[in-house]
Amino acid sequence: MANGARGEAVLLVGEHALVVRPSFAALVAAEAELGPLFALVERAAAGELRLAEMAGLFWHCLHARPEGLTREDLGEAVVASGLAAAMPVLRCVLRQVLAGR
Repeated sequence: MANGARGEAVLLVGEHALVVRPSFAALVAAEAELGPLFALVERAAAGELRLAEMAGLFWHCLHARPEGLTREDLGEAVVASGLAAAMPVLRCVLRQVLAGR
């Protein structure tokens, strides 16, 4: 179960309901790969966030990955469910980046 008070959200990947938890360590790892988080938030606000960036952010913030799940699987699941389904999860993570707990 995701704890919204901690900035967590649920992302459906196949039959798995995965908890996306933007912890400090997860956000540091995402920032190391994707660049400054404030720039990422600005791109998202401008509608310029790339699918690869969204999948990368989710990947780093997954609390527990099912065995065998790859980053490509995660990206394919985001595409298969549609960007509209991923937006609440993205909003939750970005809100955590900006506002904290």
